[in-house]
Amino acid sequence: MTETAAESLVPEVGGLVIRFAGDSGDGMQLAGDRFTSASALFGNDLSTLPEFPAEIRAPAGTLAGVSAFQVHISDHDIFTPGDAPHVLVAMNPAALRAELGTLIDGGTVIVNADAFVERNLAKAGYDHDPLEGDDLDAYRLVRVPMTSLTKEACKDLGVKTRDAERSKNFFALGLLSWMYSRPIEPTIEWIEAKFKGRDLIIAANKAAFNAGHAFGETAELSDHQVVVRPAEMPAGTYTNINGNTALAWGLVAAGQLSGLPVFLGSYPITPASDILHELSRHKEFDVATFQAEDEIAAVGSALGAAYGGHLGVTTTSGPGVALKAETIGLAVSLELPLVIVNIQRGGPSTGLPTKTEAADLLMAMYGRHGESPLPVIAARTPADCFDQAIEAARIAIEYRTPVMLLSDGYLANSSEPWLLPEVDDLEPIPVGFASGFNQVDEDGNGVFWPYLRDEKMVRPWAIPGTPDLMHRIGGLEKEDGSGNVSYDGANHAHMVAVRAERIARIPVPDAEVCGDADADLLVVGWGSTWGAITATVRRIRNGGRKVAHVHLTYLNPLPANLGEVLSDFSTILVPEMNLGQLVRMLRDEYLVDARPVSKVTGQPFTPAELQHVILGELGDDA
Repeated sequence: MTETAAESLVPEVGGLVIRFAGDSGDGMQLAGDRFTSASALFGNDLSTLPEFPAEIRAPAGTLAGVSAFQVHISDHDIFTPGDAPHVLVAMNPAALRAELGTLIDGGTVIVNADAFVERNLAKAGYDHDPLEGDDLDAYRLVRVPMTSLTKEACKDLGVKTRDAERSKNFFALGLLSWMYSRPIEPTIEWIEAKFKGRDLIIAANKAAFNAGHAFGETAELSDHQVVVRPAEMPAGTYTNINGNTALAWGLVAAGQLSGLPVFLGSYPITPASDILHELSRHKEFDVATFQAEDEIAAVGSALGAAYGGHLGVTTTSGPGVALKAETIGLAVSLELPLVIVNIQRGGPSTGLPTKTEAADLLMAMYGRHGESPLPVIAARTPADCFDQAIEAARIAIEYRTPVMLLSDGYLANSSEPWLLPEVDDLEPIPVGFASGFNQVDEDGNGVFWPYLRDEKMVRPWAIPGTPDLMHRIGGLEKEDGSGNVSYDGANHAHMVAVRAERIARIPVPDAEVCGDADADLLVVGWGSTWGAITATVRRIRNGGRKVAHVHLTYLNPLPANLGEVLSDFSTILVPEMNLGQLVRMLRDEYLVDARPVSKVTGQPFTPAELQHVILGELGDDA
């Protein structure tokens, strides 16, 4: 990119956190996403945090209806959406009131001044206009009449006034693109492609974007203008990806790597539905999607597909896992491969459907009838959802077991740059269907025993219709080997032990200690806490203090060396978006004094929060 003389005079900053906020209909998610995409193309490292109202159509102008999108861009590697925004874009009084407390002291507030009318102020709970009082004295206020300027830009285009007003999010995007030196071409190209064939909408959005950009140039805002240079990143092809899309692509890749058709049986539920939407677009990769009438039908169809020789997958959130529990138990009994994806959200029951939480770990471990162990793994970043989808499928296929893959609402919706892997570097997933007799009866005739196990304690996978491989299937206890229905207590005890040992013997990588192996304090994490913990540990170590970090992807079985690792540290802290579920597991398994650092506000941890806790444990002023 060629740099002009004027651009070379723009001051540089190492990173910037911007928060867009407004009504659900103000297009803040779209504006934030487009700003993110332009930043990704510019070469910044980035991390995002979209936030949605709990109600689908919350009353306009109210605090409950505020939708927000936070993006952290940087010229170096980053791991979180940031501790607090440097810039807040507030499209109405409710957005200002709801989000102002997140802003850093001295931060920049950009408001749509046209929205600050008496009616909107009253809806937001203001008894005065905060733009006229001293409410914002601690911040740098930029008042912009976005609505009226957008209408003015569109007045000669033949666009209806209401449609023109809807383009004000692009005005805000244009202004931010000027202030923070974002390239404009990607946004213009996206508008033309997104709204192809809808010429008036294209014209209005482009006019609003250009008007916002021009406003920055002409409104004497040069003292607000900064640039965040591209980050140094490994060479390759990148795309900006969120966790649900990465997970869906990982399932597609797992189908290709195993040679199996992928079948998704799913019932729509926030925040997992986008996986169903994405997979439905990839029929060319032998992917079939079925939107079932309920959660039970969804998992039943996926298990039926697995019985028929497909890679069976079902996606849901915590309430759906509860409904699927009996069928998951059936999959444990049948010893068939099945991937259960749980995109966790705030609970219990309907809880906080648009907010994040990670409180389903114990349900994943134990939330079924009887002794029904299954492998549990957890993704740590949006891009890692791709890798863990493949890993979940590999374990399910290789060990003939249902596998629980845990993500959460934060990973599902947030995004980061992802270096596309080389397809040839992805390991194939061998399948090996049963093809003939595996036992001889007392008369010397060949027979097929569906529960005759190999050295991994894994039974054969026999596809219905394969000659001579007829066998019983169902939820009643089986006789080991023959698969005949058995009510014998000793056989049941044997099968319970076999199922448990088969899962316990699945090899997983050793736990890796990051940071200072000789530290006194160890931070143990799982799932999406990885970013906040990693950023915090880096800050503390840069400050001259010693701290170590272990992050767990494999939660059942746990790494074989984990007990030895934990014994080396006198203090063990476990940040979790629950009240201490991994803590209970570690205390039970290893008899260590692991202590929880809990957060259940519907928001992910920030590094500042964890830094305060850890430095307090180290005896420093946070």
